[in-house]
Amino acid sequence: MTLILSIAIIITTLTSLVLATRWRNVICSGPLPSSLFTFIAILFTSGLDVGLIMFPLVDFGVYASEAPYAFTNPLALEFGFWGFLVWAFYFLTTFYFCIVEPKLQLFEIPVIKFVNNVVVIGTCAFTGYLFLIYLPDYIDGISDPFRFGLVAAVILFAALSSTHIRFVTILSVSSTWLFFALIAGVWFASGMGFAGLGRSAANISGYFSNLHRFVMPITDYHQFYLFWWFAWSIMIGQFVSRFVGGLKAWKLLVALLVVPSVPIAIWFSVLYYYFENKMAVSDNWRVAMIVVGVIFVVNSLDSLIRLYTRNLGFTIERTGVTKYVAGNWLVLFGLVLLYQFTPLKIEWVGLVVIGLYGAVYALVFRRRRELSIS
Repeated sequence: MTLILSIAIIITTLTSLVLATRWRNVICSGPLPSSLFTFIAILFTSGLDVGLIMFPLVDFGVYASEAPYAFTNPLALEFGFWGFLVWAFYFLTTFYFCIVEPKLQLFEIPVIKFVNNVVVIGTCAFTGYLFLIYLPDYIDGISDPFRFGLVAAVILFAALSSTHIRFVTILSVSSTWLFFALIAGVWFASGMGFAGLGRSAANISGYFSNLHRFVMPITDYHQFYLFWWFAWSIMIGQFVSRFVGGLKAWKLLVALLVVPSVPIAIWFSVLYYYFENKMAVSDNWRVAMIVVGVIFVVNSLDSLIRLYTRNLGFTIERTGVTKYVAGNWLVLFGLVLLYQFTPLKIEWVGLVVIGLYGAVYALVFRRRRELSIS
């Protein structure tokens, strides 16, 4: 698995660099072009989930105690798992669905369409599963009935939100502002000030000085993250490409690598200050983190529900609201339980996505004469 993943990362990274240089001035635009802020908000909240909020305080301790991570500090490692270079996956797929797919229609080929929809649904459910298993770390003493009930309610709300693209857009922009407010609140409560935040953030330089180490899997845990990013990449590219508002390819790459990485870096720096100074996040702010995390889960799920239902033709117009919402809830909550009670892993989904990449690469090469990018 590691060899397959490593080869896939090298090929996709090189492809992104070629696209952003040779076709740097190609205009990328989708059928629902939006402002840059709205596009980034949709990308940020659809392309990330509750892990962004909940993982760092757990991960910092792991990185600080295990030898394979000793080459840099925990903040640099966490940023490397979530920020900057890994967003090149999203650039590659967003470019593809803006420029290549409209001409070649490869995702309309029945086999590719079927596999793609299986991947979207499986990864969508994994988002709910992660929320389920990490809730005990943030709500002490939470009972299993309440935990499963909360996940079921979140999936139901996401299914309702997905019924109209306007709801998805409004929720994405609103949750982005809520995330900024969460960062400001947790920062202010710490008393670190701007100087403390700056000192904490300076640790991120350890990522850029060791950038080459993050290209390949460092450990099995890092490999899990990279498979996770692969699993997300095609479906996020499909969804957010619709909202690209006429950006040149090189600007799209810069926007994807830099803009989402800034709030990620600030948020992680604030949490790292707590970790480094052995400070506990107060109960009130933990509740706020849960609330924002829930909204991020809803954002991720409603975007993906809207994507796969449109691909499958399972639309409100055909089924009605009740059947649409109930059908999506049953499928996704059932799959969350499948992740919980079977050996099903996101790495398997990631492998399927890598295979899908390989098929698309081969078909693009075979049909390259039909493809004119200018």
